Amino acid sequence: MDPAAARLAEAAASFRRTPVVTTTPSKPHDSQALDTLTGGAFSAPTSGERTARIRDWLAGNPDAELIQQVFQELSVRDRGAAKPLREKLDEIKRARGREAIAAEWATKAQALLELPRLNIADAMAWQRDAAKAGAPLSKEPLSALKTQLAERVRGIEDLQHRVQVQREAAVLLAQRIEVLSTKPWQDALAALEALRTDVAAWQQQADTLAQDTNWPSVDGKFPPLLDASKAQLLVVWDAFQASLEQARLASENAEAPLPPVRVWADALRLARGEVPEPVAAPAAAPKPARPAVDPAQREQAEARVSEALAKLQQEVAEGHGKASSAAATALRAVLKDHGRHVGDKLEAEVHTALVSAGELEGWQRWRADQLREELVIKAEGLLKRPEGHALGGRKMQDTLRQMREQWKQTDQGGAANHALWKRFDEACNAAHKVVEEWLDKRKTEAAEHKAQRLALLEELKAWGAEHAASTDWKLLGRSLHQFDNRWREAGHLGEKAFADLQNQWKEAIQAAAAPLEQAQQASIDRRRALIEEAKVLGAAPLLRIDAVKALQQRWQAEAQTIPLERKFEQKLWDAFRKPIDEAFQRKTEEREKAAGAMSQVDRAVLDAARAVEAANASGDAQKIRSALAALEAATRGQAAAAAAAAAVPAAPVATSAGTEAPADAAATPADAPADATPEGEVAADAPAPAPAPVRKPVVAMRGDDRPGMQKTQPAPARGGARFGDRDRGPARPGENRFEPRRDGRDGRDGGRFGDRPPMADRGPRLGDAAFRAQRDAMEHAQAALRKLAAQAHGEVLTNLLGAWEKREPEQVPSAQELGAGVNSAVRGQWVQSISAPAGDGKAAAEALLRLEIAAEAPTPAEQISARRMLQLQLLTRRNDPSPAQTWAQDTAKVLASPYDAGTARRVQNVLKVLLKR
Repeated sequence: MDPAAARLAEAAASFRRTPVVTTTPSKPHDSQALDTLTGGAFSAPTSGERTARIRDWLAGNPDAELIQQVFQELSVRDRGAAKPLREKLDEIKRARGREAIAAEWATKAQALLELPRLNIADAMAWQRDAAKAGAPLSKEPLSALKTQLAERVRGIEDLQHRVQVQREAAVLLAQRIEVLSTKPWQDALAALEALRTDVAAWQQQADTLAQDTNWPSVDGKFPPLLDASKAQLLVVWDAFQASLEQARLASENAEAPLPPVRVWADALRLARGEVPEPVAAPAAAPKPARPAVDPAQREQAEARVSEALAKLQQEVAEGHGKASSAAATALRAVLKDHGRHVGDKLEAEVHTALVSAGELEGWQRWRADQLREELVIKAEGLLKRPEGHALGGRKMQDTLRQMREQWKQTDQGGAANHALWKRFDEACNAAHKVVEEWLDKRKTEAAEHKAQRLALLEELKAWGAEHAASTDWKLLGRSLHQFDNRWREAGHLGEKAFADLQNQWKEAIQAAAAPLEQAQQASIDRRRALIEEAKVLGAAPLLRIDAVKALQQRWQAEAQTIPLERKFEQKLWDAFRKPIDEAFQRKTEEREKAAGAMSQVDRAVLDAARAVEAANASGDAQKIRSALAALEAATRGQAAAAAAAAAVPAAPVATSAGTEAPADAAATPADAPADATPEGEVAADAPAPAPAPVRKPVVAMRGDDRPGMQKTQPAPARGGARFGDRDRGPARPGENRFEPRRDGRDGRDGGRFGDRPPMADRGPRLGDAAFRAQRDAMEHAQAALRKLAAQAHGEVLTNLLGAWEKREPEQVPSAQELGAGVNSAVRGQWVQSISAPAGDGKAAAEALLRLEIAAEAPTPAEQISARRMLQLQLLTRRNDPSPAQTWAQDTAKVLASPYDAGTARRVQNVLKVLLKR
């Protein structure tokens, strides 16, 4: 036996002798010693720390007995911390179990390899059964044994294939000899040596096959086939050699006998000058004359024979095998008794029918044997399927049942074949072992599943008794759901056993769920009451939002307290939500209906918004600004007011006093004052709305010069001022700032907040569609203006740098193009710097650093030291202007220097920022 397999066998025997886990300790454990052993797992304050220390201790691979002792002691105190110990013990048990299984199957494989005659089916079944048993086939020694068995099976199959090739080769050699016997003997004599070499090579190959070590393991039908082919070839070969030698001798000696081959004998006779012997046809024997027969007796005999003949012809025409055989037997019996009395014509018909019946019977027997051969091959191949394609127990059982039924049907159509039946029955019995194993496994699993379900049933009953008085409905629902899942996943049982246990389970689950069902029914009643309240609220003419919110909160509290079946709960929720949603929908429809009557201002705003979008598409900044101004005017109602003013003298109407009045006098706008148009008077032109006050930009303010802050934003107030004290200044004598003001400015003494400026007129209220269109149009227009400004800014910078590169002052952009930060004097300095010859670049280097400091732009790595030195120097020059104040002069110095691509990129990055300030 292989040493590795022997070690595995020894480990398996040790595993069977020594249990992994002992439930009863031999002596009480020392907790202090175990705590020291595990690194303080028992004295740890929390469960998490105990678990961590246990895992650290298990990382050192302690002995299984120590793990068992620690587990028994710790599982009483903390099951969570003992979980890694239990998992480790289970892992050890599984490992030892795998070793035992590996040793067992290694022994079986070794026994198969030691057999002098190996059955291929047994070798393939070993791998399949070992995989089903859970043996580690991918590990040693099973991996090597599996490879050896596969090589052995491959060798046997190759040997069987070679036997078939040898048979075909023998047939071809015999055909070559037969063909040579039909040709002149001189041609046969010329091919004799080559033929002798081939026959000797064939015999040597056949002997090699018989001497192979796997020859005893080949199928029993192959050795007789090879022997028969060898014997037949040698008989033909010996006869061919003897005939050829006799022909050679006859050609040399005219007295020698001629060879038995007719072609060669005829050729030798012609060579000797003799005439070939003709082939005589056999003489026909004279037919004896029939004796005279009585006409009445002949008529009776022919009637009996004709009746039997007609029945046989009918059965043959219908193709009935057994019936035609019985009819032929009956016809022969009738012919035996009356055959000497019938005429020649009827006798010929009888013999023709008997021949047809015999052919049908022979064909059916041959066809039945063919079907039986197919069934035998199929039955023998059931256990020879490759791994991964083997049939399971259920599939194997159905296949065997179908094959036996097919065999019965075949026996009904022809005579039985006992030899084939024996092979078929043996193959089916061998394959049925798989079914037996599957049935035994199903019985074992059914017993385990039944025990598991009974234990679950008892657990449910105990749990129901324990939680009968519990009011934690969510816990009850969750636990019952878990019980249902465990019951569904408890394994398969037979129909009768499952029906019995299912009834018990239903009774137990109903008893355990009774408190929850009662609470759920009460919750359903309360929710239906809430649904009725929701219907009352939804049907009210005035929808009370606070009542709706309170009702929804009550529903949520009820839903969070008692769970229901999800679909039913969703159905109740939909019924609760429906009247409230309908009420809100009615409110929304009314609001939309009111807003749907678009006012003249809304139409003007929508038209102006469309004009802005069209201007945005044109890409003309002036058009966009004009369209924005028109949109602003339309938003404030100026366009509607102008249209109304233009329509004043257009349509006079008759008043109650008999005078004529403008059209808008008869329909005063809803937002006009009540006394704006007295009855019978002509309304005056509505004054144009006052323009909105424009906020003046802050000129002088303290900037925030902290790093990362925007200097354009004012610095936050500092100090301890609170509640606006800093804005109001110091308190006056006798003033209590915590007392309310008495000057009427807080509204308590009749004041109307007269100290506050009037709110800016933002125009009439717009509808939803007009407001959204106005907002989107302004956003798109501002984005388009920013994009155009950026493009224009980039073109200006490109033109300025191009003028510097080419030294062409006429290409310098105008002051208006350069922006508000560049006036005519600054532009003149830049033009003068570009028109003058290029000077020294040293002053330009410092000026460029000052520009980067002013713009807070990054400096190349090689110039960072120079920038820091310049910043230190600027700190010492207290009265000098800052780089932010002299950036225009510094730009002129840079433009006066020679053009450089790197310097140009730095200047472009700086001016991008400075020209926008």
